[in-house]
Amino acid sequence: MTRTVRGRTDHVVVVGAGLSGLSAALHLLGAGRRVTVVERDPLPGGRAGLLERDGYRIDTGPTVLTMPHLADEAFAAVGDSLYDRVELIALDPAYRARFADGSALDVHTDGAAMEAEIERFAGPGEAAGYRRLRHWLERLHKVQMRRFIDSNFDSPLDLAHPDLARLAALGGFGRLDAAIGRFLRDERLRRIFSFQALYAGVPPARALAAYAIIAYMDTVAGVYFPRGGMHALPRAMADAAADAGADLRFGQEVSRLERSGDRVTAVVTEDERIPCDAVVLTPDLPVVYRLLGRAPRRAARLRFSPSAVVLHAGTDRTWPELAHHTLSFGASWHRTFDELTRTGSLMSDPSLLITRPTATDPDLAPPGRHLHYVLAPCPNTDIGPGAAEWGDLAPRYRDELLTELERRGLTGMAAAIETQCLVTPADWRAQGHAAGTPFSAAHTFAQTGPFRPRNLVRGTVNAVLAGCGTTPGVGVPTVLLSGKLAAARVTGGPAARSRNRVPSATREGEPMGELPEPAEGSRS
Repeated sequence: MTRTVRGRTDHVVVVGAGLSGLSAALHLLGAGRRVTVVERDPLPGGRAGLLERDGYRIDTGPTVLTMPHLADEAFAAVGDSLYDRVELIALDPAYRARFADGSALDVHTDGAAMEAEIERFAGPGEAAGYRRLRHWLERLHKVQMRRFIDSNFDSPLDLAHPDLARLAALGGFGRLDAAIGRFLRDERLRRIFSFQALYAGVPPARALAAYAIIAYMDTVAGVYFPRGGMHALPRAMADAAADAGADLRFGQEVSRLERSGDRVTAVVTEDERIPCDAVVLTPDLPVVYRLLGRAPRRAARLRFSPSAVVLHAGTDRTWPELAHHTLSFGASWHRTFDELTRTGSLMSDPSLLITRPTATDPDLAPPGRHLHYVLAPCPNTDIGPGAAEWGDLAPRYRDELLTELERRGLTGMAAAIETQCLVTPADWRAQGHAAGTPFSAAHTFAQTGPFRPRNLVRGTVNAVLAGCGTTPGVGVPTVLLSGKLAAARVTGGPAARSRNRVPSATREGEPMGELPEPAEGSRS
């Protein structure tokens, strides 16, 4: 039987109103617990925050939403529905990929449309390889989701299950780059189905093939955008929690935990002491361990994922070749990953994610204006430039990014910017993120599944962790699951399952109807 919190759990304090904390709160409320959520910021969202500037509504965190039924599981726990509170728009294409040789490809999540696009782009042989790859991704997802991702682990022995053999038979313990290469020979196409490993903190050549499940989420399950921006998701979760009886306290930073022996008895802020029976802690790992007064012993020091520089730009024009999400690949590939994860250098030939949310929701900007987010992966502060160095480096790197974007066809971008916000590893570090990265601990084999920092902590019997630093890991879907798994540690019971429907989701204003049933589980 999976371990749970010991003793009374009638009143649970959740520290942090990010996606994991709000997910935990909704699942706890659904299980009959009294819940208080304490958040240092004036708004919910955590990493999925909101910056309002000069009439622009800027998402400060994740820009890609996949597998929204995982969010709906949290709403369903209190008899609510994500789809009644948030209008989801299915993005087609999910991405547009642009390559250094001038070629471009739209990534569709509809199998037939994507097969036709690949045939146009690279010929019938690669289209046939894509068909086989898509089937493999679906099987990989089916084997992994409920057993290895949507599960609490108490020991590596928990891996002993027939699905482990099925995952091995699928090649899940090989290398991601080689696995994708079994299906696709075109190096450009291989990038589209392997670049996601970067956000797990491991180059495709070294990442487990099992992490192709992230490509499943992006290229098979579908990419969505909430009208009003990504921040609409945590805002709706907070509203649902409040309607279900949660006490939400914003603008209060937790300074310490009050203890009696091995139990947390109260959460203390600058303004008040909040007694509790149990606590769910969602800040980044260094903050959590400081509050707990101890860090778990590990055989090896935690390794952290690369970081990112993000330029948020409000502009007076846009470029029609940009989709909602555009992947702009440089010519180099393997050298890029060496720079990010080994040498600690800024990318000499960057691959960038450019998001244009006003392509889907023009109301995020003033009339006739546009939003562009440019995400440039960079080394974390453990191996790359330190937080102090970014003070002088940031404006130079911003200028280099804009020069590179203009070279890639976004002519006049620098001159078009009316308002901007540049976020660097120094800013992530100031927010409490270890190694200056919002992507937390890397998903190496030794930091995955039962080997990742556990969500139960030795020495404290009524504290549970949630968020991207613990089980199951980094990304919007997994962070939502981490909140559910944390709640299950408190309640000892299963969480609600999603109804897998998106009645209000639209593509260009038309109802979508039912989502396809995901294979034994789900995620984004």
